[in-house]
Amino acid sequence: MTINFGVVLVTAASEVEAENIAKSLVENKLAACVSLSPIRSIYTWQGEIKAESEWQLVIKTDLAKFEALKTKVQELHSYEVPEIIAIPIIAGSDAYLNWLGQSLSLQSGL
Repeated sequence: MTINFGVVLVTAASEVEAENIAKSLVENKLAACVSLSPIRSIYTWQGEIKAESEWQLVIKTDLAKFEALKTKVQELHSYEVPEIIAIPIIAGSDAYLNWLGQSLSLQSGL
């Protein structure tokens, strides 16, 4: 089995929303781990420059699960157009990648 680990970035409007999304992704084995951090975003929305406090989710997953993960985030998210972008992990420690696979129920006996 080829495993294509990656990090998915999502921003959320509040800590509560971010935690809700993170817990759902981990419970549904769509993510092994989700790290949450408060951030400040400056962006253009509907022709206006906005500056908002948000929460950044850094989601560690197998990118084969990306479509299901994206669907779950969209289901739980308050934004009309949430950030959901994937970045491949091109290298990592064997121990961490093995844990990642175990957490996602992709590998057994590790």
